[in-house]
Amino acid sequence: MQIQSATFEISCPDLAGCPDSELSEFAFIGRSNVGKSSLINSLTKKKDLAIVSSKPGRTRLINFFLINKKWSLVDLPGYGYAKASGSDRKKFQEFVTDYLLNRPNMSCVFVLIDSRLTPQRIDLEFTQWLVQCEVPFVLIFTKADKSKPRVVEQNIELFKERMSEYCDGLPRIYTCSSKTDQGRGEVLHFIDEAVRLRS
Repeated sequence: MQIQSATFEISCPDLAGCPDSELSEFAFIGRSNVGKSSLINSLTKKKDLAIVSSKPGRTRLINFFLINKKWSLVDLPGYGYAKASGSDRKKFQEFVTDYLLNRPNMSCVFVLIDSRLTPQRIDLEFTQWLVQCEVPFVLIFTKADKSKPRVVEQNIELFKERMSEYCDGLPRIYTCSSKTDQGRGEVLHFIDEAVRLRS
């Protein structure tokens, strides 16, 4: 897939405010500071499309980006931001849950995992929830350029082992780096195939 256009569409505080659209939507979510904005900018080849911040928890709304005028990339607030207030965390959780469970054209959610780390409980709990709710998802292990390939592979294998405790069939997995564009083509190919199947 060639990205010919990528434009910001709208930011929404809840599901009710989401745009009226029949286009396939691909959501991106992950623990705060996992490199979500950088990955979105890498995928679209627009360095300032999603705001990259040194402070975790910057994304507070559901952000929609129209890609090639054919599908939407949806940037969801990161989970697990410790400095967010309890009420903020609850609000984020509620509208993200509402979107993932009730948005009819949400085709798939990409769950971003930091490849430098051994399995984190918050990531495992979120993927377990997705499995239980039968929400289609893909795993993207980010920041692959930050560690030796052997370390990345070990962490992915450990995550797969933990997931196998609650998931019969493991999801598709990609390893990405926003710095080197590793995995970019594979992720875009997956999206392209999904869009074609739905059209």
